[in-house]
Amino acid sequence: MRKHESINHCLNRTMKLNRLCSILLWIAVLSSSPSRLVAGEKFDTNPKHQLPRPDGKPADTNKPVKVFLLMGQSNMVGMGEVSPETTPGTLEYLTRKAKRYPHLVDDQGNWTVRYDVRYVFVMQKGDGMQVVRNEWLTVKPRTTFGPELQFGHIMGYLLDEPVLLLKSCIGNRSLGWDLLPPGSERFTFEGRVYAGYKDTPPWWVEGQPKATVNWYAGKQYDDDVGNAKKVLSELGKFYPGARTYQIAGFVFWQGHKDQTPVYASRYEQNLVRFIKSLRKDFDAPNAPFVLGTIAFGGWKLAGPGLTIANAQLAVSDPQKYPEFAGNVKTVEARDFWRESDVSPNKKQSHHYYRNAETFMEVGNALGWAMAELLGKAPR
Repeated sequence: MRKHESINHCLNRTMKLNRLCSILLWIAVLSSSPSRLVAGEKFDTNPKHQLPRPDGKPADTNKPVKVFLLMGQSNMVGMGEVSPETTPGTLEYLTRKAKRYPHLVDDQGNWTVRYDVRYVFVMQKGDGMQVVRNEWLTVKPRTTFGPELQFGHIMGYLLDEPVLLLKSCIGNRSLGWDLLPPGSERFTFEGRVYAGYKDTPPWWVEGQPKATVNWYAGKQYDDDVGNAKKVLSELGKFYPGARTYQIAGFVFWQGHKDQTPVYASRYEQNLVRFIKSLRKDFDAPNAPFVLGTIAFGGWKLAGPGLTIANAQLAVSDPQKYPEFAGNVKTVEARDFWRESDVSPNKKQSHHYYRNAETFMEVGNALGWAMAELLGKAPR
């Protein structure tokens, strides 16, 4: 009996050791995988949100073009790095090494193209409008990209009509000064008078001479709206074959430059007026409006930045703003912050270290939020 007990004991011990070795082997494999998650990182794993590759077919331009107006500052302009493939956090690394976002590449490893989604990006340059992009939605030949890439893929997949992504913005702009919407009034903060719409300079002390600046409150709002209207007035030039259009929605991602106590304190009321002004200027009173929170530092965001994020979340609270219920939605972006050690850039925290995953996931969240407001979200 003792001999059999000894054999059984050895067998049990061997089996336990084998199981332990298997577990350790899997841990080693996962830890060496380029697609591993860092603790705290999140991305969309909803199976209903996984996109197929584009079918390569154009949309029917006899139908009105669904126009989505994208506005903001530099991160809406687009700071996600595309290459090189060997650098963690670039789009090439994510698609080719980590095997993420398979709808962006074909079987040969080339970037896919959506011929049903037109991407137009315009920017103010001096006294005129610069056309930065006017092309079908794809990655090449860009070196950087913004939330429009994934947002556009979602809209193209869900909508039968032709889609126009009309991005009109420029970097380093605040909502409290540059993008201040029409109707905004002067106010006083800590002894200074701050500009209302079309006032200049940004602030002054009552009874003292004003500084002279070649700008006015809301000038960037006027430029961005004016440039977008120029594009729409020549629709066929920017969407070949298109005849008519409908403003289908607005997309906004902004807030870095407002991170001062004074502008942060006004951000919520400025944002409410911004939403209403855009709808009025484009004669689209019921068009859905989606926006993302700022997310600098992820959930460590504090001070005026946290005030801004809370203001951005507040506008989609139906209890606080019942008129926005079902037509304004804010997406929480702090889950999409990535640290510098897994990013292409080690210094530009204000550009999310140029991490492509951040820009893809923000665009993804904005896209599915828009789908929900349009009644197109999968169930």
